[in-house]
Amino acid sequence: MTKRQKQPRRTNDRQAMILNLLREFPNNKFSLKHLASASGGNTREGRRETADILQRLLEEGAVEECARFKYRLSGQMRPRLTGIAQMTSGGSVYVKVEGQEQEIFIHQRNAANALDGDKVEVVVMHVSKNGTQEGEIVSIVERSRRNYVGTAVADSHSIFVRVDSRRIAVDIYLPRKLYPDVHDGDKLVVRIEDWPEGSRSPVGELIDNLGPSGENDTEMHAILAEYDLPYRFEKEVEEAAATIPGRLTEKDYAERRDFRPVTTFTIDPADAKDFDDALSVRKLREGVWEIGVHIADVTHYVTPRSVVDCEAEERGTSVYLVDRTVPMLPERLCNELCSLRPHEEKCCFSAVFTMNENLEILEEWFGRTVVYSDHRFTYEEAQQVIESGQGPYAEEMLTLHRLAQGMRAARFKHGAVAFDREEMKFRLDEKGKPIGVYFKVQKEANQLVEEFMLLANRRVAEYCAHRIQNGRKVPRTMVFRVHDAPNEEKLDRFRTFILRFGRIFRASKGRAVAKEINKLLKAVKGTPEENAVSTMAVRSMSKAYYTTDNIGHYGLAFPCYTHFTSPIRRYPDMMVHRLLARYLDGGKSADRKAYEALCEHASEREIVAAEAERASIKYKAVEFMSDKIGQEFPGHISGLTEWGIYVELEETHIEGMIFLRDMSGDFYQFDEGRYEICGHRTGRRFTLGDPLVIRVKHTDLRKRTLDFELVDKREKRR
Repeated sequence: MTKRQKQPRRTNDRQAMILNLLREFPNNKFSLKHLASASGGNTREGRRETADILQRLLEEGAVEECARFKYRLSGQMRPRLTGIAQMTSGGSVYVKVEGQEQEIFIHQRNAANALDGDKVEVVVMHVSKNGTQEGEIVSIVERSRRNYVGTAVADSHSIFVRVDSRRIAVDIYLPRKLYPDVHDGDKLVVRIEDWPEGSRSPVGELIDNLGPSGENDTEMHAILAEYDLPYRFEKEVEEAAATIPGRLTEKDYAERRDFRPVTTFTIDPADAKDFDDALSVRKLREGVWEIGVHIADVTHYVTPRSVVDCEAEERGTSVYLVDRTVPMLPERLCNELCSLRPHEEKCCFSAVFTMNENLEILEEWFGRTVVYSDHRFTYEEAQQVIESGQGPYAEEMLTLHRLAQGMRAARFKHGAVAFDREEMKFRLDEKGKPIGVYFKVQKEANQLVEEFMLLANRRVAEYCAHRIQNGRKVPRTMVFRVHDAPNEEKLDRFRTFILRFGRIFRASKGRAVAKEINKLLKAVKGTPEENAVSTMAVRSMSKAYYTTDNIGHYGLAFPCYTHFTSPIRRYPDMMVHRLLARYLDGGKSADRKAYEALCEHASEREIVAAEAERASIKYKAVEFMSDKIGQEFPGHISGLTEWGIYVELEETHIEGMIFLRDMSGDFYQFDEGRYEICGHRTGRRFTLGDPLVIRVKHTDLRKRTLDFELVDKREKRR
């Protein structure tokens, strides 16, 4: 065999060695000399041959020149990962790959027109020294079917939708000929259908026209649409609800325990339309009371897998925006059939306790009942009876109050966490415009209802969690409301944070943490740092969720807890009612896998609903401040980021931001380790809790943002 015949084999071997090296180190940059040496040809002839191989690989797209005379494996030759794109307001993308803790950063130029929520294929092109991965998207596997809400910028020829969400940095194009009725300024719900290569904007499909921007109904519907929450019931759901019979039958009375003769009343907010819980009180003998916690029997009317049940399961929860409730159930059920309205006989699922003055539960009973509400109290009316000792059913109210305060004290003695944060409310005019801000105060009447609902939830959970067989506890499938103990890493950050206020947090695990938090919150009450400390304390805690795996409820200090008391507004409570009924009838343990899937969905819907509620509060806060441009207000620092200072106003607790770029006289940067904003030249420092005076600079209702500018930094008050 001649040398001429051996040449191709040698070249092929060298090419294979080069490709293997590039594959082994896909994020490295190699020079021609390095590649020639690594493939056994660091001679003039070898380098020339390596150059020929590289040229061929460049033409084939297997290799790319990433810098002058530096080469690496091209994207098409790298391992492809599949993940979900998460877009930023600047147009960059982070791709979350299942099973991979760290997200992959994608620069806008390498995003291949990917949008938030798209399923994409990505290759990693570079890994920094700290392990940060940077890549490029090579294909869109599946476009997200999510809806976007935005404002139409329209003329006679075209429609562009300026999206409200900061997760999409481009406008969406709608063909004018398909949507002749869209007007400039309309608030639209759209879905992206395509993004043609070379086009600056994706092409969308109109899902709904919510009406002119700025109108209250339009904006509230826009928030619901943004979070993919329904703002109306489909006709078939309303029709199905309308056909549900409401009259109690002889069979209903026969199968239920009759509580109609027992004094029963409801205590709810003044503006409540549905009443899903009532309390009954009966003195059995001196120092012994029968207390009934009566809950609307929604599952008596809503049968499994019915049209109404499927809709309730999908919604998961009612949603409470600033000016309205978006109910889980149609009005026929939540405001009529199931609502425990005064002077009406209603079907209930009840937890009945025989208690003495020492708070001992002598007997308990769970089952279906018929009740008659004798009176409807607002919280304010119930509070008046508690404070004055006079009014309707004063003896019963004072008995409940006395028992509730005893249970409350015992709960905190056992290590429950006492977060008592004020809830902001808006006074609205007839058009929904905010004209004032006030705060919902939790008084003894609220605590009365809370303690008996907690008691019912806890005891139902304990009953359903196990059955007794041959003297042993056998677990049963149950829907639990759980809350894990605080994460040690978060606690360490919290411990370091409060040191700046001269506060020491010694506890590190167990119930001691809860007791130390309660002690700390009591100590900072009324101080300038109260809000900052309580905010960080909340952030150090875990989030509660639904599951069939009971780990207890840390915040309430209950080893076993569920949600039983609000089936009109929470689907998990309906699940619990069905499980309780099953076990009372002697049924076997339910399908745990099926209930766990329902728990996961309910937890997800709860999070989405909470985000929508916060968005509506933010919108109304910005709307309330929109006529106050240029006015000055005292406040304090409530948060710090690398781009600015969050300030909460003292009187209203409305929060806005001072951008660092707008702070003159120095160059300010965020020191994450010390959690401070520092001035390089002056050494001026800003930290959580610092009092400030700000001026309202700008409001943006579309983005729900409020911009402040610094007027003065006041001395801390002690």
